[in-house]
Amino acid sequence: MISSMIGVKRVKASIRERVWRLLEETNVAAFPRPVYGRIPNFKGAEAAAQRILGLREWSRAEVVKSNPDSPQYYIRLQALRSGKLVIMASPRLKSGFILIDPRKIPVNKYSSASTIAGAFRYGRLVRLTEIPRVDLVVTGCVAVDKRGVRLGKGGGYAELEYGILRELGAIDDSVLVITTIHDLQVVNDEIPLEQHDIVVDYYATPTRLVKIEPRGYKPKGMYWEIISKELKDLGVIRELGSLKGVKLK
Repeated sequence: MISSMIGVKRVKASIRERVWRLLEETNVAAFPRPVYGRIPNFKGAEAAAQRILGLREWSRAEVVKSNPDSPQYYIRLQALRSGKLVIMASPRLKSGFILIDPRKIPVNKYSSASTIAGAFRYGRLVRLTEIPRVDLVVTGCVAVDKRGVRLGKGGGYAELEYGILRELGAIDDSVLVITTIHDLQVVNDEIPLEQHDIVVDYYATPTRLVKIEPRGYKPKGMYWEIISKELKDLGVIRELGSLKGVKLK
């Protein structure tokens, strides 16, 4: 049992560094490189995304929330090709959320619209009150353990995105969280689980699709007391605070 917050952060940082180094040293890492400090792109990301397409929950989903990172580009593209609305978080949530509606984009622009620059061009920034009910959450990871506990790059943005959607009622415990990673990103360590952390329900790699059973923990909303002042200054957090009647100090 890791008793201190500092200990938890050190363990998480150590796992991240090891995975980033492994992806680089084995040349599994893909552009943009080096992958240190990023949700790492990897060779085989498209194949991993293809495995998600066989899920019943994917077929049924009409609205998919996605992270903006490179390895999940193929999931965003497939969502648009399937006629699904995509709610994409802007990088570091600086601009909040972007709604990408495939019905309003030429088909030959779907590929561009699945990138960060293209999402800003072909999608539109939305207020939190405009976000529809989300059927499936796609998240990026640096590492995932056998329980589905994930590690991001350490900024806390995936947790913020999830917490915001919970506070809005756009998702609940029943909504699945999925990710695509390389096999080398699956770690034998038990990643420390904090109250704001997300546990994935499925992870897909270039070689397999794994369902996490039993389903893991899901945060219930925002944990305002642990949000840093820097994050509280984000426009989207201030907007949520206003909606929820939370005074941000």
